[in-house]
Amino acid sequence: MKVGGQAIIEGVLMIGRNVSIAVRDNKGAIVVEEISKKTPSSSKLFKIAFLRGIISLYYSLYYGIYALDRSAEISSGQKMKRSETIFSLLLAVALAVGLFLVLPVFLTNLLKFLKDNEFMFSLVEGLIRLGLFLLYVYVISLLKDVKRIFQYHGAEHMVIHAYEANEELTVENVRKHSTIHPRCGTSFMMIFLIISIVVFSLLGSLISLGLTGKVISRIVLIPVVIGFSYEFLRISARGSKFIKILASPGLILQKLTTATPNDSQIEVAIAALRKAIDEERNTNCKKDSEGPEFFG
Repeated sequence: MKVGGQAIIEGVLMIGRNVSIAVRDNKGAIVVEEISKKTPSSSKLFKIAFLRGIISLYYSLYYGIYALDRSAEISSGQKMKRSETIFSLLLAVALAVGLFLVLPVFLTNLLKFLKDNEFMFSLVEGLIRLGLFLLYVYVISLLKDVKRIFQYHGAEHMVIHAYEANEELTVENVRKHSTIHPRCGTSFMMIFLIISIVVFSLLGSLISLGLTGKVISRIVLIPVVIGFSYEFLRISARGSKFIKILASPGLILQKLTTATPNDSQIEVAIAALRKAIDEERNTNCKKDSEGPEFFG
């Protein structure tokens, strides 16, 4: 059974047989909750290549948003208003689309010498998009609160490594493992940005689009790029040495998005995974290679 997860506020979300979270509350206790019995593996669409990437990303975002909201409540001891969550989500989506899809097109359009070369326009635009993303990750990595989330991110990866190595989930065993994981959402984002450069450059070499057409095409083709990126992520996690070399930029980027956790944070990640794999009722479960690939 493959598992995956996400770092949340003072805790970790894990997806296995079910979807569970573990969060350290404001009194120092670990609160563990099962938030859903439904996972991507329950969808028949997950068996369809390229489409399963969109399905997996949907579930990751859906449960991730709920888990962030719930973890904020548990860690602070205060109830979150639904209207605040919806507004924050809409703002985040608008900023992401504006910063990483629309802005690179407008910045590249300022370079007049690229106006008549669609292929080079798309290539430069993609490099600008990649640069903006790397700058964004670097800037947020300097924030104190984000650093704690990155520590939980590292703890999540280390615990999954221990589980996949068929080791007992203890702090001592987990501590031996790396904070870098090949199925990480950070690697997916890097792969997404690189593949988007290829897709949009090829599109530019085939079709001449105006400024508005370029912006629309970037948004419309998001599902296509997601599909290709997810399949490459699956292959790179267990592929040849050459494929792993191609995927290495995402692993390198994880040096920024993960940090070495303390024992307290590892304990939280262990609690989340134990609940997600339903360890109490499945003490002899096999960590096989079948089933869907979740983001690590």
